[in-house]
This record gives sequence, structure tokens and C-alpha cells, in this order.
Amino acid sequence: MSNMTFVLTLGIGLVILLAVCFKVLPRERWQILAAVPLSRDKHGQWHGTNLTTYGFLFASGTTFAVALFLVMLTALGLPLHMIIGLISIVLAGAVPAARIVARLVEGKRHTFTVGGASFVGLLLMPVAVLAVNRLLATSPAETVPLVPALAALTTAYIFGEGIGRLACISFGCCYGKPLSATSLWVQRLCRQWHFIFRGSTKKIAYAAGLEGVPVVPIQAVTATIYIATGVIGLWLFLAGYFGAALLLTLTVSQAWRAFSETMRADYRGGGKLSAYQLMALAALAVGPLAIVTLPPLAELAAPVVQTGLAVLWQPLVLLMLQALWLGIFLYTGRSTVTGAVMTFHVHRDRI
Repeated sequence: MSNMTFVLTLGIGLVILLAVCFKVLPRERWQILAAVPLSRDKHGQWHGTNLTTYGFLFASGTTFAVALFLVMLTALGLPLHMIIGLISIVLAGAVPAARIVARLVEGKRHTFTVGGASFVGLLLMPVAVLAVNRLLATSPAETVPLVPALAALTTAYIFGEGIGRLACISFGCCYGKPLSATSLWVQRLCRQWHFIFRGSTKKIAYAAGLEGVPVVPIQAVTATIYIATGVIGLWLFLAGYFGAALLLTLTVSQAWRAFSETMRADYRGGGKLSAYQLMALAALAVGPLAIVTLPPLAELAAPVVQTGLAVLWQPLVLLMLQALWLGIFLYTGRSTVTGAVMTFHVHRDRI
């Protein structure tokens, strides 16, 4: 498979995914994926934990981003053990940060923030590169170059975030403002393209009372912008334009994150600029700073996506990705803000 064929196939597949999810995920049916009974009360009813579509999509987006990061750096010819080292260090800090930063900024224990996690992950990448180069490199030729590593990170991240926004649609979080509260040009723009969320357990319903109200489809806009940018960034990376891929994906993702909050109605912390907006604006400096301060890149072989894709068939990589998906799903998919009451019965006519 050529680099261009891979990019186009990936882009077309994700466009189809977005189109389907934008249509169905605002419905009530698509919030709870399953309910697991845990205890029985005196009335014979079972009380359980809900497993959410949010967790399924969040885990899928994260795993997709990690898999793409693996493919991109393997296509560049970097050793697998060093790439896994980078992933381990970044995820070890970014995944817990999704909950910790939300607690610090919003004062809530039972929520997550992708913005906080991505900011921590971006700051950890230079540390991770330094660590793996010091501890795992067996020769100077094996060292991981920082700019391509950052470009792979921001490109993989923007894809993962684009898919992750689908999770927000399913749970009804990160929701946009009611159309009635926006300017006339926004109302005209969103007259046909808006979201109406259904279900009393969606966050937009219990936190803002906006069930059944047309709102700005900010999650869909973000997902579309991020996936489109990711496709271009991936093409630039595979063409060897690492600095351009880094600047494009980092600038679009963080600038849009800062701006898009002006179109959101959910609580993002106090202040004229939220902590997440400040993080995004600070992150914008990482790419230019890395490009300006680091010495010019040594001549690198052109990435070969076929080589990168081959790594996904290695048993170690498959097991790692499966374990990662399951861990993220159990971490983000067990709802602590909704509950379930269940009864079970026998179909007597089928005995």
C-alpha cells in the first residue's frame, strides 16, 4: 500500500464514521452500552453499573491514536522498543491527568478532560524522548528525533481527539450553546445542522436542562476539523515534512480548542479565559519552540507506511493495544454519575 492510498483510505473511512455517528449518537439509545448487575435489594431488583458508549468510543479513539503513532514512527524506521517506551511514559502521565486536571479545574471528581490530558502528554513527550534516548538507545543511529516524534504525537492525537469527540456526543457532554443564545449568523449557519439531545441521563439534560433544545453541534464541528487536519498532517508526515505536520496539527488543535470554548455551554471553570484555554494557548508555543531551538534534522529516510502497518501484526503489539483499549474502557466507561436498576425473568413460552 502506498502512503497516499493509506491516507485516502483512512480519511474516507473516518468520514463515513463521522456521518453515521453525528446522526445516531444524540439519541437516548446510544448513551448506555450495557449494565452490569452488582447487588440485589430486598424487592428482588438488581442494582448495577452502567458501561457507556462514551467509554467505548474514548477507548477506541485513544487506541487508534496509539496505533497510528506506532505506525508513523515505525514507518520512519525507529526501533519498536523505543516507540513503546515513548508511549508508556506519555500515557502514564496523560491518562491519570484526564481526571486529575478536571478535578483541579472544575472541582468535580466524576468527570474527564481530554484537554488537560493532551496538555500533559505534550509536555511529557520531550521528557520521554530524552529518557528513551538515554536508557534504550544502543547507538547514536537509534536515537529518536524530537521534531518527528512531536509531529507523530500531535498528528495521532488530533485523530484520537476527533474520534473522542464522538464519545462526547453519546454522553451529551462538552455541549454547545442553545441556538437561541447565539448570534444571528450562527443561528443561520446551524439552522439545518444542529444537535437535539434526547434522554434525561445525558449530561446536557441533567446539568443544563437542555434536553430537546437545538444546540450548536460543537462536538461535530470539532471532530470534522480535527479529522480533516489529521489527514493533511498525516500526508505531510509521510511525505517527510515533519515540521509542517507538527505546526499544522498543533496549531489547529490548540487554537480551535481555545476558540471553540466560546461556543460551549458546559461549565469549564471560572475566569474570563478557562484553564483549558490557557493550556491550549501555552501548548501553541511548543512546536515553534522545538523547531527553532533544536539543531536541523539529520537526513532521515522517507517514511514507508507499509513498514509501519506491518508492526500492527506483531503479537506483542496486538496484545498491548488490546490491553490498552480494555484498560481505558474500564477507566472511562464505568459511569459514576448514572445508575441502573434491573429485573430478570424467564420466557415461559420458550421452555
